[in-house]
Amino acid sequence: MLLSVIITTYNSEVWLQKVLEGYCNQTESNFELVIADDGSTANTKLIVDTFSHKFQFPIQHVWQEDAGFQKCKILNKAILKTNSDYLLFTDGDCIPRKDFVAQHLKYKEAGYFLSGGYFKLPIKTSNLISLENINNQHCFSISWLIKNGVSISFKLSKLTKITPFAIFMNWLTPTKRSFNGHNTSCFKKDLIAINGFNEEMQYGGLDREVGERLFNLGILSKQVRYSAICLHLDHKRGYASTETWKKNNAIRSYNRKHSVTFIENGLSKYISE
Repeated sequence: MLLSVIITTYNSEVWLQKVLEGYCNQTESNFELVIADDGSTANTKLIVDTFSHKFQFPIQHVWQEDAGFQKCKILNKAILKTNSDYLLFTDGDCIPRKDFVAQHLKYKEAGYFLSGGYFKLPIKTSNLISLENINNQHCFSISWLIKNGVSISFKLSKLTKITPFAIFMNWLTPTKRSFNGHNTSCFKKDLIAINGFNEEMQYGGLDREVGERLFNLGILSKQVRYSAICLHLDHKRGYASTETWKKNNAIRSYNRKHSVTFIENGLSKYISE
């Protein structure tokens, strides 16, 4: 297979169903899905099971008991379950456009990770998107989005289907080429070299921390936010806190100052499992 898509989720069955429908409609089918489930109830497994027969390769459902926010832990476990040497990371609230996987494969390059973004939807639009809207791709139409609750702004240009414009905007955008957990891809060997996600990190910049250690390793990044498109479904973020942000920022500051690449509390602890 060409690529493994790792999708994080936690008790968001309705959103996950829409996301999986998006992967059913990809122009490139030679990939696997790995669901990184941070302790959801059995309802999530039911959704995953209903989609398993729709893909070239079986969906892998990697689950751990609910012990609070442990996203880095489940991501490390999921990485080791993948069967491809190239990994695409996203979340269970991000619906991919039909060329999402193909764009990541198009721009992948040794020595780089790809940095994508998302188009954030209001809750009204998030709820209105149906599986049919995903199948026919109407939910990626600017006119459809405006009719269904999205405000007119320059941010809508992210949804362009014009390749030269997308390439130009990837070059022009001032947005940093960071490792974004909702839309980023890299070679598995590079993640293994830095021992994956840092399990000392909680919510708030845990993905950016990975990218910063990849930079310290000598890996560069490429911007694809106008090429690899996904829609972000709105939701509450009850797991954010000032304390965890302070702790995470301190870790990142230390890593940057000391050029840290390999961290101790990472995926290596699961290799023998």
